[in-house]
Formats: sequence, C-alpha cells, structure tokens
Amino acid sequence: MFELAPEIGRVPEHDLGLSDTQWQRVDRLLREHTAISLHEHPKILPADVSQLRDYNRTGRNAFGFEGLARSGMTAVFDNFMNGTGCVTSEHAWKWDDVIYDIGLRLADVAKQDYVVLATTLEQIFEAKRDGRVALVAGLEAATMIENELDRIDILYGFGVRQMGIAYSQANMLGSGLSEERDGGLTHFGRRAVDRMNRLGIAIDVSHSGDLTSMQVIEASRVPVFITHAGARSVWNTPRMKPDEVIRACAERGGVIGIEAAPHTTLSPEHPHHSIESVMDHFVYCVDLVGIDHVGFGPDTNFGDHVGLHNSFTQHLAIGKAHGTVDHPRVPYVSGMENPAECFGNIVGWLVAHDYSDDEIAKVIGGNIVRVLREVW
Repeated sequence: MFELAPEIGRVPEHDLGLSDTQWQRVDRLLREHTAISLHEHPKILPADVSQLRDYNRTGRNAFGFEGLARSGMTAVFDNFMNGTGCVTSEHAWKWDDVIYDIGLRLADVAKQDYVVLATTLEQIFEAKRDGRVALVAGLEAATMIENELDRIDILYGFGVRQMGIAYSQANMLGSGLSEERDGGLTHFGRRAVDRMNRLGIAIDVSHSGDLTSMQVIEASRVPVFITHAGARSVWNTPRMKPDEVIRACAERGGVIGIEAAPHTTLSPEHPHHSIESVMDHFVYCVDLVGIDHVGFGPDTNFGDHVGLHNSFTQHLAIGKAHGTVDHPRVPYVSGMENPAECFGNIVGWLVAHDYSDDEIAKVIGGNIVRVLREVW
C-alpha cells in the first residue's frame, strides 16, 4: 500500500484575477461545449515520489476519479504509465507492461460509473449528455509492437484509439526527438501508419524527430495530431516543434495540443513556468496556423510531476528533450499543475483575454472533434 498524493489542493490555486461574471462565463462554456484534453496521465502518484518505481512495478496506478470530477472535461486522452511502466523490466515499453497497464486501468474504470471508456465519437458525446467523463486510451509510442504489425490490431481491440510513433528514442517505426540523427519513417513505420489509418487509430508525433514527424504527416491519409508540444520558435528545445512541422500538420488538417509538463513550454517573456508561459505557445501557434488547428494536451498528473521527471530522467530522455537553455526551476506549473484545474484555468485565461465563445469552443474541443470525425 502507498500513501497517495492529494488530487485536490496539493498546490495553491492560481489566481487569474477574474471577476464573478467572468467565472460564470467559464462555467457556462464548459457546460455548453465539449472539452477534450489530447494528452494526460490522470493517475495519482505516491505522496513520496521516491516510491514511484516501486509503485509502478505493481502495474496498478490509482486513477484520479475525484480530480476528474472537478475538471470540466468531457473527454481525456489517457496515456497511462508509458515510458515509466516498469512492471517486468526497468526500461519500460515492453508489451506485457503495456497490456498490464491498460488492463488494470480499464478494470478500475469498469467498476465505477463516472468515467466511461470511449472508442467512438458518439460515446464521447453520450458522456457529455450524461454528465460523465470519457476516457480515450492512448499510448505515447508504438515501441512495444516491436516488429509485430498485428499488435496494432490487438491494441485497437483493447480500446486504444491514439498512438505515437516513437518516444524520444528510435524504434522500429522511426526516430525519437532525442536521437542525434533522425533516420525518418522506416519502411515498417509506413506499414504501421497505413495500419493505424485503416483501423482508425489517431497518430501522434509529439516525441518523434523532426524528419520522422514530417514523413508521418505526409504518409498518413488522414490528419495527424501533435498531442502535446509547443513551438520551438518560442522556446528553442528539441521537445518543441519547429514551424515547418506545425504548419505541415495543420495543412493536412491536423491539430497541435499545447503542452504544460514542467520545464517544457517556457517562453522568454515567462521563463518561470506557469500558465502564462503555456499560453505564449498557444498564441504563437494560433498566429502561425490559425485557431482551427490548435488545442490543448497539458500532459499532467496528480502528484509531483517534477519528481517524476527526476526519477525517470534517463528513461524519458528529459535532459535531451528539455535542452540546455537556462531557466528557473519550478516545483510545479502554476495554473496547469493537474488535470482537475487545467481546463477551468485555460478557459479562464481565454475569457480574460477576450476570446469569443466560438473561438474558445474550437480550441477546448471542437478542433479535436473535427479531426476525430475523419480519423475514427
């Protein structure tokens, strides 16, 4: 048994300076419109993050039902343990570990009545009508399929509806962003893209190298997601995407979800990572490709995210991804610390900056729905 981090109130609330009337508008917008996070890990970490490896070895991460009930979200793309899954191995991305992780999570979901597994758009809309939250099963990389193309079908059968190509390190499909040389999308990777297109699995290139990302976007017959990233022109690190990749994604109909994991989406104007830094990337991407191609994938969990990065820095290639740009270290990202608070604060920021109802509806979920109609 592990003492778990609190889902609510672990850190102070971020003050957006909104009036009561503005907060009422935030509440109305979240009630009336579909709000979808393209990327989260809504598990609960141990209160003592040094126990995280032992906790993950059990294969069973507690799920943040309480926090999600206060999130305002309609649907959340849950990416499970992914690169920190070490049930049978120290180094994650093993087939058995991924199956354990998905199966145990969905067993928990099956035994309650608030979060529902969604494999279709209609199930997301049904969750909205019923006042529930839809869970969309996603994976940050396809590393665990090894050279077995039919494993993509198996994952689809288990409910997976979104999958990345590579997570920082190269695999059989292509290169990750931490590689010194990007070899691009492999022949096997092209076959995998085709299989995901045929099945209806949304493809993500957030952690893929630049060339691999471009070639995936070109190879896919349907739009591709960058589920959680930011703009390299705002903050020059490998974890951010260059303009040409963001443009190519948008030109093929895709969407970039703006990331908020600690020490990623920083900006020269706001190097102390907070919601203000995150929204600098949002504004830049909207100016670059238009409001129809931007959404949010905050990439948060319940507990000490900085401690998670410190515990798995080699597994996740944190140093390479975050680059060498000097910046202040923060214990958490104020305003975007966990899945319970992100969307309320995102909508609050948009309200404070005079975005219209239609614009807000697009970026909090409408753009994602448009892509899923084509992909699924």
